[in-house]
Parts: sequence; structure tokens; C-alpha cells
Amino acid sequence: MAEEATINQIRPPTYENLITILSIDGGGIRGIIPATILVFLESKLQELDGENARIADYFDVMAGTSTGGLVTAMLAAPNENKRPLFAAKDIKDFYLNHGPKIFPKYGGPFASVRKMVKEMFGPKYNGKYLHGLVKEKLGNTRVHQTLTNVVIPTFDIKRLQPTIFSTYEAKSNPSMDALLSDICIGTSAAPTYLPAHYFETKDSQGNVREFNLIDGGVAANNPALVAISTVTKEVSDRNPDFFPIKPVDYGRFLVLSLGTGSLKNEKKYNASLARKWGILDWLIYGGSTPIIDVFTQASADMVAIHICVVFQALHSGRNFLRIQDNSLTGNLSSVDITTKANLKNLVSIGEGLLSKPVSRVNLETGNFESVENEGSNKQALIRFAKQLSEERRLRELRSLHTKSPK
Repeated sequence: MAEEATINQIRPPTYENLITILSIDGGGIRGIIPATILVFLESKLQELDGENARIADYFDVMAGTSTGGLVTAMLAAPNENKRPLFAAKDIKDFYLNHGPKIFPKYGGPFASVRKMVKEMFGPKYNGKYLHGLVKEKLGNTRVHQTLTNVVIPTFDIKRLQPTIFSTYEAKSNPSMDALLSDICIGTSAAPTYLPAHYFETKDSQGNVREFNLIDGGVAANNPALVAISTVTKEVSDRNPDFFPIKPVDYGRFLVLSLGTGSLKNEKKYNASLARKWGILDWLIYGGSTPIIDVFTQASADMVAIHICVVFQALHSGRNFLRIQDNSLTGNLSSVDITTKANLKNLVSIGEGLLSKPVSRVNLETGNFESVENEGSNKQALIRFAKQLSEERRLRELRSLHTKSPK
């Protein structure tokens, strides 16, 4: 292990070559899968730079939707010593310890009937435990206080448009400098599962802005492209952190995109079934919510395909790593089944992904196919850790000899 050293906040990309981005999909309790992968990545960073190294010390931007937004906020929020509030291993433990209380199961006689009746007339869960827990953990921390830049998509049901919270905008627009806890509650308010979230902010003149938020997965279940677009906007607006990077210089991006697993390409749904469905069937079929499964999976895959094509066209294919499992079935594909057995199996899925080959989705077949000469996800993450560590060291070195641009 490297000699122990003090770890400081990451320097802006002005000082070196790459813009580093971490993106985490939505997926409810399946957030355990990317959390497990992050434990491995953080351990490799610690081998290189000491046990105080944390995920937030290496990424210029961390983006997350829904459960991914919660992970992002927890990794980037500061503690009293201005260090990350949570290590990666703490995130996995968070899901294992609190998941069963966030998504409690129905018990007693006629449990399935009570469950169906409740889902027809309101959200499946009242969210009280999650809301209280998030407020307790994140306290009064606001977006502008995160240790690295965060990007968290939500959807405003009143405006009928996406609302994207970012550290960049929060620093210049006080009305968008919301509490991290409110943002996390909003971005995780999945329709039919958790209630929509209302809160207000004020700008420097005291003007009130209202937010009526539901799950960010409605807009961007895979937020990687939102993160890239946010950086591109900052470059176009001449943010000095990115001078002299060009707005379309995607070859300078190093992107790690973590999925929460998707349904196996098998017949959970098919046209023969769906052609007969009415409103209730699209909302409740076979113990799941088809309409949500459809739009979240489609959103995530289309973003991954777009980024992959662009990076390959720029001969920077190795700068984009997407780790996703597309073989989930039964309880594993659920966003809210929190039995001990299912939680254990989700951890195993995350650990198993490390040994699987680097893969990309084939738009024609819908299958994930191995990428030649890329090795396993574990090998790719080790390469990523080295790149992240080297980039950080170069920025530190250059910052000693270069004044930040005005």
C-alpha cells in the first residue's frame, strides 16, 4: 500500500488532461449492485494512494438518478472534517441495514390483497422512514457544499419537465441550491412506489421557488449523458475550471457508468400479453410495474448506446466503461424486495459482475456482448483506478507550479 498521505479535494481539470465522471443509474434496492462495485474501485484507489482515499477524491463530476442520486450525495457530502461523509463500504452497509425498513414487506393474513388495494389508491410505501433517514444523514448540507461536483436529475410533475440539480448551477443560482436531503427524496420518489416530494428554496432576493418532484428516472435513469452535457455547458460558458478544453472534446472524458441491473432478455413481458393490457395491467402485472420497467430500461440503454458510439467514433472507447448486468430475473429484478436472501443475492450479483468481461449492448439483439481485448470488469476497474490516481497526482503537481486561470 502507498505511504499514507493527506488527501485533498480534487483539483479542477484545468491542471491536466482528463475530465473524470462517475454515473450511477436508478433502481431502488438494486443500488446495492453499483455500491458493491464501488467498494472494489475504492479499495484499488486506497492501494495506490492510502486508506484515506475516497471515491469523491477522484471524480470531477458524480451523477446519480434515484437510488444512484442517493449514493452520489452520500459519497460527496462532507463530514465535520470536510471529508466524504461515507466510504464506499458504508453505502453497501446502508442498503443492507436500512433497505428492509425503507421497503417493508406486508405481513399477516391477506397480505397480497392488502398490498394490491393499497397500490391502487396510493403509493406502495409512505416514505417516512427513508425521508427521516436521509435528513438525519445529510443534515443541512446544500448542493454547493459537496466535495466534488454532483449532478442529480429529477422530474418536476407540476412543470412537466426535468429539473437537474448540479453543484455548478447551485453556486450561481441560489434558488437551485437546495438541501441534498430534499433532492435525494425527490429523485427517488418513483411513481407508484414512493410519494412525490414538495419543497421550496429562496434566491438572494427572497423570492420563493417551488419544487414538485418525482423520480429522476422519468427523465434520465442513466444520468451519464446528463453529466457530460452539464460539463459541456460549463465549458461553453467559459468556466475557468475547464479552460482550454473545447466543448466537443469528448476524448478528454473518462467516464465510469454503473447500472443497477436489468431484466433478462426473456419473456417476462411480450406482445401477446401487452396487447390485452389496460391501465391497471401496465401499472401492476405479475407483482411489478411494467410501464416503469419499460421506460427506465429503455432510457438507460439508449444513453449507454449513444455514449459508446460517440466514444468509439473518437477512438476513445477505453475512456468509457459501462458495467451492467442484464440477466436479472424474479426477485432480483425487483426494486423493492428486501428479504435477507434477495439482499445477499444482489451483493453476489455485484461481486460477480467484476469477473464478467467488459460488455456493450448490441442494439439489434438487445444482448450484452463481450468487447474484444478488454478483459474483465475487474481488470478494467484496476486500469481506471490507475488512470484516476495518475490524473490526480499530475493535477496536484501542476497546481504547485501553475496559477489557476482567472
